[in-house]
Amino acid sequence: MSLQDKISALMARPGQDPVAKDDVPWWMKFGGRGVGTVGGFLAIFLGVWNCVGIITGNLDAILAGIWQIVAGFIVISCEAPCCCMFVEHVQKLSDMVEQRPYWNRALAYVVLAVPPILLDIGFSTIFGSGLIFTTGVIYGMMALGRKASADDMRQAAVTETGPAGVKSTPHSGLVANAQPMAFSGAPVFDSNV
Repeated sequence: MSLQDKISALMARPGQDPVAKDDVPWWMKFGGRGVGTVGGFLAIFLGVWNCVGIITGNLDAILAGIWQIVAGFIVISCEAPCCCMFVEHVQKLSDMVEQRPYWNRALAYVVLAVPPILLDIGFSTIFGSGLIFTTGVIYGMMALGRKASADDMRQAAVTETGPAGVKSTPHSGLVANAQPMAFSGAPVFDSNV
C-alpha cells in the first residue's frame, strides 16, 4: 500500500467508495479541502477581529465580520465536518454537499466570499474571504477536469488535409463562412496635386 493510499484511507469519509469516481488528481482534492479548512478557520478568526469595529462604530465592518464568520462556519462544516461534530446537522449538510457537482461548491464559495470584501475593504476581509474565494477557484478547476493530452489537442487542431496532402489546416468554427476580401490593387498617388 503506497503512502497516497494510506492518506486517502485516513481522509476517507465513512461509507465512501474506495475507488474514485472522477478524474481529479488527489493533490487537488486534498488541496481544496486543506485551503477550505484553513480558510474557514481564518475567516472566522478575522471575522471576529473585524467585529471589533463596534468600538469605532463602523457598521460596514461589523456586517462584513458577521458575514465572514458565517461563511467560515459553512465552509468548515462542508470541508471538515469533524471539526463541527457537536453541531447536530453538520454531517447531513456535508453529505449533501459531497453529492453535488464540483461547480456547485465552487459557485457557492465564490458567492460566500465576495460580500465581505465589498462591504469593508481591509486586510482582514480580503485575506479571510480571499482564502474562501481561493477554495472556490480550486473547486472550479476541479469541475473543469483534466487537460487533454498533447496528442489529443494536436489532433483536434489539425482536421483537414492541405493542397500537398499535409494535415496542416487549423479548424475554427468562428470564421467557417468568411468570404475572402477583394483586392483592388495598390493606391495610385498623383504627384500633380
